Amino acid sequence: MARFTFRLPDIGEGISEAEIVGWHVKLGDVVSEDQPLADMMTDKATVEMESPVAGTVVELAGEPGDQIAIGGMLVVIETAGEGEGEGEGEGEGEADAPAATPSPSEDAIAAETPGEQMIDDVELVDSRAPAQAGAQDPTRDTPNPGFLPAQEHESTQIKPVILASPAVRARAKDLGVDLSQVRTVDGRIRHADLDAYLLYGAGEGYRAAGRSATRADEAVKVIGMRRRIAENMAASKRHIPHFTYVEEIDVTDLEAMRGDLNANRGDRPKLTMLPLLIVALCKALPDFPMINARYDDEAGVVTRHGAVHLGMATQTDAGLMVPVIRDAQNRNVWQLASEIIRLADAARSGKAKSEELSGSTLTLTSLGPLGGIATTPVINRPEVAIIGPNRVIERPVIKDGEIVAAKLMNLSISCDHRVVDGWDAASFVQAIRKLLETPVLLFAD
Repeated sequence: MARFTFRLPDIGEGISEAEIVGWHVKLGDVVSEDQPLADMMTDKATVEMESPVAGTVVELAGEPGDQIAIGGMLVVIETAGEGEGEGEGEGEGEADAPAATPSPSEDAIAAETPGEQMIDDVELVDSRAPAQAGAQDPTRDTPNPGFLPAQEHESTQIKPVILASPAVRARAKDLGVDLSQVRTVDGRIRHADLDAYLLYGAGEGYRAAGRSATRADEAVKVIGMRRRIAENMAASKRHIPHFTYVEEIDVTDLEAMRGDLNANRGDRPKLTMLPLLIVALCKALPDFPMINARYDDEAGVVTRHGAVHLGMATQTDAGLMVPVIRDAQNRNVWQLASEIIRLADAARSGKAKSEELSGSTLTLTSLGPLGGIATTPVINRPEVAIIGPNRVIERPVIKDGEIVAAKLMNLSISCDHRVVDGWDAASFVQAIRKLLETPVLLFAD
């Protein structure tokens, strides 16, 4: 037998270490070649490490959350070959490290709530313990009942048959109700019988209807993407003096135009508010170069970017990610809509490339259907501004002395006060407001 040491390869992102997010194997597992071993997180993405050899896992580098240096031992695998192998540092026999591939995030599987059953779909269940069905012949020799385990000893007692549908049983289990205690007229337990028991017959140990079940405390280790988010947000608030400005925008005409565009879109993607807002941002930014910038704290240099590389804050199962729309200023609304969909899908599936998750010069964050009246978004450091549209709501406003219905949206912007003055931020938002309230200007040269 020989031992093969699999060392963490250089993923090619200029990093010095990576974090263990999770193991796919444990000590003693037999693995095949190309079988996933662990998920490793860099500053830019999560990658899946695969085994270059087949064998038995005999050593793991650490626990989830631990940092492993590039070139450091990740896994030791005992192979069927002879000799000591590379594991002692000779360098011979070490296979080339496999290419790191993005690890797709797992989709959450929603449990389907049991529906109401037909009255004929009644489950007849013998409530006696399973051991009763296989009880020994009483004429055969049996151990002294006093020496039987308590559970098996109790199973000798015959319990009544309970008639209830699967939906009623599931509800009773959730409420902590013993169905054998519920009394009915004909012996069949229905939801109404369960309601009556909870209302009038609930004794000690049962919770009344309407109360929430008590959940046990849970300790969750902050690792992986969640730790990266925590570190970045803490650094942003610690180093950047934020200020937030909010303005109300009448998007009645914009929403009407969006409806017309969608009605005639053909095979192009459906437009949301975001592509139209991005066009407005890109048209306004040339007059406010201090907004589309990055600030290097250590060098004391602010770089004002000519191109708009727009970060799109995207919620995923692993946490918040920011894929980047490159050269947003050169794309029309339909191209922007397609790119938003593509990048969001790539981020949520874990297939976004590292270059698609870095290099933004300005970030746009939206809560989508959750909306909100106003937000105070945290800047994506080292950028100097972040913009957040809020929910569009319809409410009465006064126009030309008359009360009319209007669709209104609040637009929030948070800025780095070391680089952006309040006047600049307010003027920039007012420029966006003019474009959105007169949407024909979005398509004018």
